[in-house]
Amino acid sequence: MTFKGLILCAVLLSISSNLKSQEIYNPQTLYDAPGGVFDVSVLRDMDLVFENPNYHSVLINAFFSNPSYRIPATLTFNGESYDSVGVRYKGNSTFCLPLDQGVPKVPYNIDLNHFIPGQKLENLKKVKLANAWMDPTFAKEITAANIYRKYLPTPEVNLVRFNVQGDYLGIYAHTESVDKQFLQKHFNEKDGVFFKCDPVQVFCGGGDEYGSPDLKWLGSDSSNYYNSYDLKSESGWGELMGLIQTLNSDFDNLGEVLNIDRVLWAFAVNSAILNLDTYNGYYIHNFYLYQTEDGLFQMIPWDFDNAFAGAILGWEYFEPELVYNFDTYGTQFTPNERPLLQKLLAEPLYKKQFDAHLRTILNESLLDTASIRDDVSQLHDVAYNAVLEDNNKAFSMTQFSSNVEDDLWTNWGFGGIMSMVDARNNYLAGLSTMAMPRPEISNMTLSNGILTVDVSLASQVDVMATTSVHNSKFETFAMYDDGTNGDLVANDNTYTSNLPYVVSGDAVKFYIRAQNSSNMQLLPERAEYEFFIYDPNASIETLDAAQEYKVYPNPANSVLNIRGTSPQKLDCTLHTMMGRIVRKKEYFGEGASLQISDLPSGAYLLKVNNKTYKVLKN
Repeated sequence: MTFKGLILCAVLLSISSNLKSQEIYNPQTLYDAPGGVFDVSVLRDMDLVFENPNYHSVLINAFFSNPSYRIPATLTFNGESYDSVGVRYKGNSTFCLPLDQGVPKVPYNIDLNHFIPGQKLENLKKVKLANAWMDPTFAKEITAANIYRKYLPTPEVNLVRFNVQGDYLGIYAHTESVDKQFLQKHFNEKDGVFFKCDPVQVFCGGGDEYGSPDLKWLGSDSSNYYNSYDLKSESGWGELMGLIQTLNSDFDNLGEVLNIDRVLWAFAVNSAILNLDTYNGYYIHNFYLYQTEDGLFQMIPWDFDNAFAGAILGWEYFEPELVYNFDTYGTQFTPNERPLLQKLLAEPLYKKQFDAHLRTILNESLLDTASIRDDVSQLHDVAYNAVLEDNNKAFSMTQFSSNVEDDLWTNWGFGGIMSMVDARNNYLAGLSTMAMPRPEISNMTLSNGILTVDVSLASQVDVMATTSVHNSKFETFAMYDDGTNGDLVANDNTYTSNLPYVVSGDAVKFYIRAQNSSNMQLLPERAEYEFFIYDPNASIETLDAAQEYKVYPNPANSVLNIRGTSPQKLDCTLHTMMGRIVRKKEYFGEGASLQISDLPSGAYLLKVNNKTYKVLKN
């Protein structure tokens, strides 16, 4: 059982039998299951056939003169064909560099409903294919995405063989589009203000230097921001300028317009895995801003092929140690060069929160070098023959293998995945904040509305709670160890509080935050992306022989068994706690079995005909 599973079970067992449901919200259930379109364990073919034999020259011209222009083609994937999909080229350096070399392996953007509204590929409206031109390993994008997704909403990625006009063009990274479908999946809404934060500049286009999405205040004329931010919604310049103005001149109220915790998680992952093509890296771009209905902008990362210190131009002028020891707090930047980073980390509370996130990433992801190496090895096993046959790739097969472990020195610098992980582990572990004593949280219980938790080395302990349907705007409520306010014994390191909002009857989302003068600890550690839910309206049913169906084992690891008292039709539907269907099967007989080995650990709702059961996956 995982640590999260242990925490979950401990919490559930601690609730008295007459109380209601509580579980950890597990956002990993939002991601594609094995066998889905983004399954990394298989390598599928994707075929594109254009009616126009001169498609390449048409699309090149359109890239520079009319970037939104698309031409029709037929797309085939997994045995299904899709007629009249809209195709254009995409990218920047990954488009220009192969083009300059006369190599046809450029990135593609395919819109399935551009010409035929409503057309989808396994629920995808768009297919984005990156050529991994800057990644000798073909694994950095996927490896990075697997780390990001633990801590904030992240596009999914896998590899495909891509054929155009019947010719094998090469192996591509198939990346989930950050679009309305993505927003609906992760935020349960899609119509808010939406910006792609990327400077409007073509790598090979020449011309003037354009602006940067650095979130600096440029005045009240929205046109000042057009070359730095790409508006994806019908409107939103006023809202974006409001965010920027608040950041630069009304910082105390930044939490009213920005999900600060989401930003801190993004900055922490960027720094931990040295994704330098980001706001707190060398080059400011590769993120989206989406304003949810609660009024908060959410930072969404994308484009991870330069993670693990990849593709650093002019690296020969630097010592590798300077890259691997890239300062995580932004001290290398001039004052106000990166206002969002510099202002947040200048605030002691946010600095401690950032350090707590960084420590979690270090402990959960970076230090597990065996898992990282194993994941990359599996990707290479799946992709090896396709990479071998890819005559359009930018690197040799030797480099395909060697750059996993070691740096690659060419005109650009390409950090090795494992050499970067090892060096970054050493650097982060040596930070003074990582060595300072931090609070330890254990033994959380909830009974009769009273929340208790054991905490050592803390000067302040709070329960952070909200009833927001947007899982945001957590408010601070003090917990006490003073023998009053429901606390039984003073100074015994057991902190107590009434769980906020219980009387409202709404589901309460909460986590524990403990801090001292130098450090912070959270429970769950991935808060606020994960948190506990206490729902007074969702009871945990006792599964016994008196009920119509018996469901076992519970908790389960791989198979969930359902048994009735007589042969009958069994409609079985398994939902996440947020309502997403992950299994749906129909049986006839006295029993059925649901395979759940591929599902993330956490709590689910199983509906069998007219009965609903709470089940746990370990």
